[in-house]
Amino acid sequence: MSKVTEYFGSYVFDDRVMKATLSADIYASLKKTIDENASLNNDVANAVADAMKDWAISHGATHFTHWFQPLTGITAEKHDSFIAPAPDGRVIMEFSGKELIKGEPDASSFPSGGLRTTFEARGYTAWDPTSYAFIKDNTLCIPTAFCSYGGEALDQKTPLLRSMEALNRQALRILRLFGNTEVKCVRTSVGPEQEYFLVDREMYEQRKDLMFTGRTLFGAKPPKGQEMNDHYFGVIKPRVSAYMADLNKELWKLGILAKTEHNEVAPSQHELAPIYRTTNIATDHNQLTMEIMQKVAAEHDLVCLLHEKPFAGVNGSGKHNNWSMTTDTGVNLLTTGETPYENAQFLLFLCAVIKAVDDYQDLLRLSVATAGNDHRLGANEAPPAVISIFLGDELTAVLDAIEKDEPYSASEKTVMKLGVHVLPKFTRDITDRNRTSPFAFTGDKFEFRMLGSASSISCANIVFNTAVAESLRIYADRLEKADDFETMLNSMIKKTIRDHKRIIFNGNGYDDAWIREATEKRGLLNLRTTPDALPALLEKKNVDMLTAHKVFSETELQARYEISLDNYCKTINIEALSMTDMSRKEILPAVEKYAKSIADTCLSKTAAVPGLSCRYEQKLIARLSGLADEIDEATSALESAIIRVRAVSDITESAYMIRDVILQKMAELRVVCDEAETLTAKEYWPFPTYDRLLFGVR
Repeated sequence: MSKVTEYFGSYVFDDRVMKATLSADIYASLKKTIDENASLNNDVANAVADAMKDWAISHGATHFTHWFQPLTGITAEKHDSFIAPAPDGRVIMEFSGKELIKGEPDASSFPSGGLRTTFEARGYTAWDPTSYAFIKDNTLCIPTAFCSYGGEALDQKTPLLRSMEALNRQALRILRLFGNTEVKCVRTSVGPEQEYFLVDREMYEQRKDLMFTGRTLFGAKPPKGQEMNDHYFGVIKPRVSAYMADLNKELWKLGILAKTEHNEVAPSQHELAPIYRTTNIATDHNQLTMEIMQKVAAEHDLVCLLHEKPFAGVNGSGKHNNWSMTTDTGVNLLTTGETPYENAQFLLFLCAVIKAVDDYQDLLRLSVATAGNDHRLGANEAPPAVISIFLGDELTAVLDAIEKDEPYSASEKTVMKLGVHVLPKFTRDITDRNRTSPFAFTGDKFEFRMLGSASSISCANIVFNTAVAESLRIYADRLEKADDFETMLNSMIKKTIRDHKRIIFNGNGYDDAWIREATEKRGLLNLRTTPDALPALLEKKNVDMLTAHKVFSETELQARYEISLDNYCKTINIEALSMTDMSRKEILPAVEKYAKSIADTCLSKTAAVPGLSCRYEQKLIARLSGLADEIDEATSALESAIIRVRAVSDITESAYMIRDVILQKMAELRVVCDEAETLTAKEYWPFPTYDRLLFGVR
């Protein structure tokens, strides 16, 4: 058995491989492109392509693809072989710099939100040299950006890279003001914690709702769920352990730093957490991770469920987004320092985050808005839909002291004069963690906990990067014009604390009293559903900010609004159609068949013993027949609602109708079907129940 250190990254064309396969000049030119966004000339591109091809072929690759992330939520790839005809009738293996740098996939069938007409097919993919190429299924995968013929972004990677550059540009301005001339680049890093469920494949294939929607649309609560708290961090079952071992191996081959694995709260729920990488690489790796999780599961006769709420009554799955800012010299800008200079710098970057979250709380909420995630947020298993920041008691006390010009009581009282007197050093983990906070400072980083498990992490990080960049831009504009740097710095930090302290909350986010306080007293937003959240994308302040930093154009924002609403509507429409199909074709026949069997039993008993009481059977038959009528009526009501929605042409109006009508009718149908399940004998129920799904993997 080979060692992890021997095969880790073996399928990645990383820095180690580039050093070994490229000449010194070519390598230096490529590194300059990666580190400084310098242009890549054709000679260098051809040399890199040739080396990449030889390396890939040596590892069994026969094809290459531009691997990209369209607005479908998953990745896309079109494979081309390396073969080219030789004069003697044989083939040679070719791969050029042109093929490396640019591809032209058909863009007509990808979501565009009106950016292009349906008859326009041309799209472009462009190599992202900051993310390493890798081999998957004997194919060289080249991470790329994806855009239309007119240059509009049709993917998640392009705006993410733009947002990273926006933050880098503004952070460097701040660092220069503090006298730092050594730093050349500020990068954001992310560590996404991926939650998921595992179910038996045979059971999965018996449930249309799981296959079509990723979640169970019906299902009565089993006798046992998660109430005993015996699954979280519990002993990992042998079948799951074998899956995790194979998953780790596949991820490590691709250079993905899978680090931590454990059982989560709900039965059959688990988590995988990686080590931090720069945000664009972390995003690529998370997309790969989700794909490989499902692929490896199939090899173990399992199915990996990534839906945010696959089962009612137990915790859903999220993806905590651990975010930080780091210089190319290795300094984390969210770490308190030992000197007045470092302390003041930390406080300014901290305030930039606080200001960004408060100013653009609506954008942060919509960045995680999906039909699936709507089931989690506010359900006392995930953060509420109201955005707030947890800083901990000590850091909050520091900010209070600065705002009020009062001494801060720590080991000694120190007046908070930034850059003049030393900010008292405080320990990183002085306060217990707050699991109910949507946005928590956890020492050196912020943990954004609202992301859904199935979503790409790109959207949330695009918003966060750009919002923080905007805060830093405002600070830099003021400081660069200031006659007295320290006085202006002190004034800005105090103003930020005063203007944005409403967003800071260290208490229980699940408490209804907090939601009332947040919305009624503090004026924070409570955007409970996706249709509630999405209109914020087109609000002027948000459009102005995102376009000013050149992360999106106005047309790209309009397109994403249309795509997100369309995805929401289609998702729930598929769920509603799946419910009516299962109700008519599976549940109603099962209830009727069981009721008939009970009636036959009753008749047999009274025939054998005339006058015999069959009160149990009669009561059960009556209740089952009544439920069958209720199921039929609820199904018909849902079918009628679906037809009414189809008649609405405006996508925004459709989304609101789905939110207010379709979801309500779906809930009503589920209630009666789930009751029928509790009364129907096991052998008659048409698909595996929650007890088998949640406890069937051993």
